[in-house]
Amino acid sequence: MKIIALNEGTFAVDKKKNFKLIDSEDSIAGTLKMATCPFLIILENDMILLDAGSGFETDGIPNITALIRKNGIEPEQITKVLLSHLHKDHCDGLGHFKEGRFIQNFEKATIYIQEKELAYGLSQTENPSFNQDVLTEISALPNIHWMRDDKGFITENIKFELTGGHSPFHQAFWVIVENETAFYGADNLPQKSYLRFHIAYKTDDDGKKAMELRQSWEKTAKEEHWTVLFYHDLKNNAITF
Repeated sequence: MKIIALNEGTFAVDKKKNFKLIDSEDSIAGTLKMATCPFLIILENDMILLDAGSGFETDGIPNITALIRKNGIEPEQITKVLLSHLHKDHCDGLGHFKEGRFIQNFEKATIYIQEKELAYGLSQTENPSFNQDVLTEISALPNIHWMRDDKGFITENIKFELTGGHSPFHQAFWVIVENETAFYGADNLPQKSYLRFHIAYKTDDDGKKAMELRQSWEKTAKEEHWTVLFYHDLKNNAITF
């Protein structure tokens, strides 16, 4: 198993969920500073993308595809895209609009989305965490695998569980190869610092549940020596316990 952090950079995020790319040393009053970092996991017969990034572009090129190519891989080689939830900073990198048309960034991949998460996202028309234009487009893509179970295995190497917490239908993923486990708790465990402070965050749909999940995952991660992936951490993209 090879894990590649696709760090898109540091963002200042305001209360209206507007993301502004900034220098890592800068800060803007009234905003929260965070990174966004999808992960590419390379297995013998799979190239797995964990979440798709924020959808930002540079000179008309999606940042997520540029980062993948920077690592010597073409987006067409990605076989699976696993989405933890559908907040715009996690799913907008699935595609981009050109002359009013939505163009997929990973049209060769199977995209795994929790069906209940999409229904919830489409109902949140006043919630700035969701990009309704993107959700509408991805709901009609032909290469979506709609996930309907609460837990199980996508393949013998990929385990998933619908956890709730940060969002009502949030999912976590485990990629397991022999005795090696990469764990992705997404926004239930977005930064290493969340393990130091046992806090139920009001920004989560169910902060108490997210806190309890983190505590449980940390215990097992230490016992089984997981590599834990942090999507929003400014310094630590991954840590092996």
